[in-house]
Formats: sequence, C-alpha cells, structure tokens
Amino acid sequence: MPLHESGYDRRRLRQWLAGDARADGVARRDMLRLLAAAGLTAAVPTALAAPAAAATTAAAGIVKPVPEDWFTIRGTNAETKFPSLAGTGYHTPIDHFFVRNHTSTPVLDAETWKLTVWGDGLAREEPVEFTLDDLKRFPATTRSAFVECAGNGRSFFTTQQGQPVTGTAWTLGAIGTARWKGVRLAEVLRRAGLTRHAVDVLPRGLDAEYVTADGTNLGHVRRPLPLAKALDDVLLAYEMNGEPLPPDHGHPVRVLVPSWVGIASIKWVGDIEVAAQPLYSPWNTDFYRLFGDAYPEGGSAPLTHQTLKSAFELDWNASLPAGAEHRLTGRSWSGAGGVVRVDVSTDGGTTWRRARLHDAPCRAGWVRWSTDWRPATAGTYTLLARATDTTGRTQPEATVPNTQGYLFDAVVRHPVQVG
Repeated sequence: MPLHESGYDRRRLRQWLAGDARADGVARRDMLRLLAAAGLTAAVPTALAAPAAAATTAAAGIVKPVPEDWFTIRGTNAETKFPSLAGTGYHTPIDHFFVRNHTSTPVLDAETWKLTVWGDGLAREEPVEFTLDDLKRFPATTRSAFVECAGNGRSFFTTQQGQPVTGTAWTLGAIGTARWKGVRLAEVLRRAGLTRHAVDVLPRGLDAEYVTADGTNLGHVRRPLPLAKALDDVLLAYEMNGEPLPPDHGHPVRVLVPSWVGIASIKWVGDIEVAAQPLYSPWNTDFYRLFGDAYPEGGSAPLTHQTLKSAFELDWNASLPAGAEHRLTGRSWSGAGGVVRVDVSTDGGTTWRRARLHDAPCRAGWVRWSTDWRPATAGTYTLLARATDTTGRTQPEATVPNTQGYLFDAVVRHPVQVG
C-alpha cells in the first residue's frame, strides 16, 4: 500500500474511532483493511459498532467527513455550500469538493489496480493492461478544470420556475474546480494500439453496479465519448490539487473530461472499451439527454458541454446590517467559453452594475468576482448575478424546462434580509 494511502487510512480510522466519522457504506473488509493498515485491529470491537455519539460529519457511502457547515447531504451525495468557498482561492480544497455518487465510494488499492483497454477499435485482439506506475511513466499533463453535475441547479426549475422535475435537488454547489494531474487519454489509447476504425471510447467505473428504484440493474456506471473528444483534452487523472486522488474523487484514477457534464468524468475507472461502432449506455440514452415538450420524442442528443451559471458566496436569506458596506463575492463559469463579464443586481433586476473579475477567462474553469453594496434601508432584497462568456452568451431569465432537470442556466434569485 503506498504511503499516501496508508496515511489517509490512518487519518480516517482516527476520525472513526473518535466519533467524527462512521462506517456506513464501507464494507467490513475495507474497514478491516483500514484497521490493519494502522495496526489497530485488536483495538476495535469485532462487530464494528458505530460510536455512541451521533456522527455529524459523515454520510452513508461517502468516505471523507462532510461537515454541515460545508455540505448539504443529498442521499449518497454531498453538495458544497457556496458560502464555504469564500476566501478559499481559485481551486476548490479537496475537503470542500462536492461528492456525486451513484452508489457509494469504493476503497480501492492502488497497488493492485489495473486499467484494461480493449475493443475492436484496437489493432490487437487481446486486452491491454496498465498499472498506476505504467500511467505515471507517460508524460504528465496538469490541467485546471471544473467538474459539475449536469443536474446542478435542478431545484430552481421548481422553486423559481414552478416546474416539477426528477432527480437530486441540487442548488448550485454540485461543482468544484481543481488542478488535475495525469496522462492524456490519447497517449494511452495510442499505446494500446488505436486504429483508424475507432469511433467511440467507453470508460467504465469500479463502483458498485447501479440498481434503479424499480430493481433494474444497469451495471457499472459508464458513458461513451466520441473519439475526437477522447483524443483532445481528456485526462486519466491520478492527482488532485497536488495530492493523490482521494477515494471519493476517484482513487486511484479517474477520467477528466474538461467542460463537459460531470457524468463523462467517470471515477474509479477500471476499463475502457474502444469500439469501431457507436456505443450506448443508460447514461447517454435514458439519462443525460433532454426530454420534455420542447424536445424531440426520443430526447435531445446526449449532453456534452456544461452550461453557464453564477453563484454568490453568501448564505441563502443571509442577514446583513443596513447602512454598512458589504463586499458581495461569487463565481461564474461556462462549459462553452470563458466568462468575460458578470453583472450584479441588488434590486431584483431593476438595475445592474458590472462586477470586478479576479481571474482570466478560461473555458473549463470559473472566474471569481466581487462588487460592493451598501443597502440604505432594512427589508428583503433579491440579489442576482448574470454572466456572459466568450461565445457572447448571457444567462437568461428562465431555462427551458426538461423532465430530468438538467442544465439549469437561468439567473438565480438570491434573497437576503437587511435589518
């Protein structure tokens, strides 16, 4: 076991023993591995009973602590609270980074992990295997990029537009930006024997098979990429913000598809099929298309680029004193182009002022921004932030609805109380 993983395991075990985390969603064999790594197997009850004190910083199926000051738990997911990002810098700290799980976080051993590349889009019939050490022998590439769930902002279809949708009721915190290090997927595919007949590439995760509410087993999470995208800017990432990937974010290796919807960035990747014909999975047929009255009967094309959004680093219904100067801060991002302008309104959209941008535009990243505001009188105010990107697109007042609540991009109405 690599030193970094052993250190992580010891840290997690100490938190569990202290009552700061619990073992929900962690298989017994994985907990025993943590105990053995720390040399403390005999010190823990055989039944692995939860500590008597309620654990307030852990969630079922998620390994890292998710303190309520930083996260909102949504089933098997943890949404980052945007106010917690204020002052954290451009890259989202790993301990603040949101978690999107279809099932639960697997605890994988980097020493025994292998990536299998196979399919009729390769020159050889037998699969090709790569260890983590093999990947690290390739030239390394570092790239800053956000990962964002396609349903980020979904709750506003209902709360702001009055339209019912299905899926996790994210507000705006299902996004994080990190500095990723790894090997270009193109390099690995070429080493595996990519041929001119290849058209699609299908990464598959090593998390548990996904079973729907009606009992249908959809298998491991997987979603195909067109070859052109796979050969462009996609990484097989093994580091995040200068550290080895933690379990919740794909340890030991994940796919990173910059600027695309998060489902494309498969975590815990175990195999990649390279095919000479188009590939499909439930995650680009039943899910991650747009369905509804405004779309064809079979739905839109599979989702690719993320959309345009803005968020304040401020509590919902925050209380602010009247007559005082406040520095409003936030972040805006787009999957289609870098954000070049952010306008802010403090009166519900009657008037707008241009915010100061603190980062250069970047297609796969976000910009931090700020503006000063001195509310003269007490009352309820509605704040709005509206971004424009390098394609010339500006956030609209409303988003065309779709039944699964993807790609909400309208300006969000953020209430505050001034007293």
